[in-house]
Amino acid sequence: MSSTWSSSSRCGAVGTGTKHVHVSGQIARRPDGTPVAPGDLAGQVAQALRNTATGLAGADATFADVLRLTFYVTQWGPEKIGDFMAGVEAVAEETGLPAPLPPASLIGVDYLFEPDVLVEVEATALLA
Repeated sequence: MSSTWSSSSRCGAVGTGTKHVHVSGQIARRPDGTPVAPGDLAGQVAQALRNTATGLAGADATFADVLRLTFYVTQWGPEKIGDFMAGVEAVAEETGLPAPLPPASLIGVDYLFEPDVLVEVEATALLA
């Protein structure tokens, strides 16, 4: 079980439970490895979050159990926040993303492991 709070620039989560779930390396790929939304940050964020939800489900977890999210975005700049948030909002209801979101970090990187990968997601959850 987790609870999230947010005020000004501070946010956090408190979890109780014993089973840790770590999902990482979630990118915009279909199960067969086919890229989704090449060159489209919003589309890649949406698919990476769908894949994160699938990874969580594999451990009987949901976004309601997530204590922390980390997003790695290539060539980040403040002008990309609109596209980034459009991707989050596009799948919020579908994936069960809570509002407010769990504490999250967005880290700009030069590149990820393949040139067409624009975003990678990590999630940490705690189950009772």
